[in-house]
Amino acid sequence: MVDFMKRALELASEALAAQEVPVGCVFVIESDIIAESRNSVNATHNPTRHAEINCIDYVIEYCKVNNIDYRLYFKNVTVYVTVEPCIMCAAALSNLGVKEVVYGCANDRFGGKTVLDISNFYEHNYNLIGNLMATEAMALLKQFYKGANPNAPESKVKKEKG
Repeated sequence: MVDFMKRALELASEALAAQEVPVGCVFVIESDIIAESRNSVNATHNPTRHAEINCIDYVIEYCKVNNIDYRLYFKNVTVYVTVEPCIMCAAALSNLGVKEVVYGCANDRFGGKTVLDISNFYEHNYNLIGNLMATEAMALLKQFYKGANPNAPESKVKKEKG
């Protein structure tokens, strides 16, 4: 379990180096990594390119090429991700029927359990385990948010005239 989270943390570090929100993710069946990714929102200019969504796309493509029913394939997947999946990713993982999600630190802003418990909306609920190497995952987020995100849009908040 720890080895898979270590790999996810390596991917999150790569995201940080690329000025992306540092989230890394690996999809595992038994003891094999079947997909891995990191956030690529800024590089692709696509706000949905979270690490989990990238991994989902890799698995679906693999299943398509190998004539495998992805709906059955996902039932055996354990997801290791450095930050609790956001509402979008948590919903996608639940809808696909993954077996389990193991995350590093909680996501107090957008978490699919912490902010809005998506398990209230889906028939299938995966097993959710948190706080695996949370300190390391949080340290990467803190490092990212210390600096300004050069790809963030300009603030639309009106400034007071003084």
